[in-house]
Amino acid sequence: MPEPSEAGKPRKGFFRRLRERLGGGRGLGLPLALGGRRLDDGLEEELETGLLLADVGVEASERIIHELRRRLARGEGDDEAAVRAALREILAEMLRPRAQPLLIPDDVRPFMVLVVGVNGSGKTTTIGKLARRLLDQGYRVLLAAGDTYRAAAIEQLQAWGERNGVEVIAQQPGADAAAVIYDALEAARARGIDVLIADTAGRLQNKAGLMAELEKIVRVARRLDPAAPHERLLVLDAGLGQNAVQQALEFDRIIGLTGLALTKLDAGGKGGVLLSLAERLEVPVRFVGIGEALEDLDVFDAEQFAAALAGTGEPEGQ
Repeated sequence: MPEPSEAGKPRKGFFRRLRERLGGGRGLGLPLALGGRRLDDGLEEELETGLLLADVGVEASERIIHELRRRLARGEGDDEAAVRAALREILAEMLRPRAQPLLIPDDVRPFMVLVVGVNGSGKTTTIGKLARRLLDQGYRVLLAAGDTYRAAAIEQLQAWGERNGVEVIAQQPGADAAAVIYDALEAARARGIDVLIADTAGRLQNKAGLMAELEKIVRVARRLDPAAPHERLLVLDAGLGQNAVQQALEFDRIIGLTGLALTKLDAGGKGGVLLSLAERLEVPVRFVGIGEALEDLDVFDAEQFAAALAGTGEPEGQ
């Protein structure tokens, strides 16, 4: 059965939408219209070039090509279907360990989600969509407007709060972000809130002052709950390519990431950077964003994602 949309109309399943939107409908854009070609040196070079152009990165690309060569050499076939199938399975194996959904434990209240990322990554929009998902699952949600640098950021979060029927704890632009989030955590505890989602100012990983502010937010939150923030979710723009990997590594160094969300796969992001992230960073991938609608934030599925990247059919059981 098709999944219902926000307006109650049938909509395409996640896999179809992912394939259509991933990299503008091109996926990895690999040269796999083989026309009977075997996996020779020339095709391997083309494949590696395709992987690099798709933001996969050098180390991950080399590993993929090496494994593809090994599998086809042991008799798994080397026509187009065999190459695609082997590629899909290699990609899935790389991504499976990172495919871990965000779970809200029953014994942690309020569960605090600190959302971080650079400006333009889709951070605040992701918060709005995540709030809607949690509300639909029956959780009581509160939002904290921790991006105090821009009045527009506070207004955007308040608009999402109004749209979802969720209160937003906010102060005036220029207020101490750590104080805003501390107040929100206190309010969440007093009101019996299940999940507090805190926005933060967009910051580049090389801006020491702003990164230090993140450390302060974590320190202040831990005055109320030594385990907070329970989820430290980095939102990454898929179109940034290997720069997204550097962002993730630095944010992880500063606050210890517990989850990733990859956005804007409908806006030219090819998705290959997830393979580099899987190689370089042992952090779960929670969500992928493939559009602006509420239902376009989906739980990351390694099988579906690998099939879309490799340009194969829908995975069995999906």
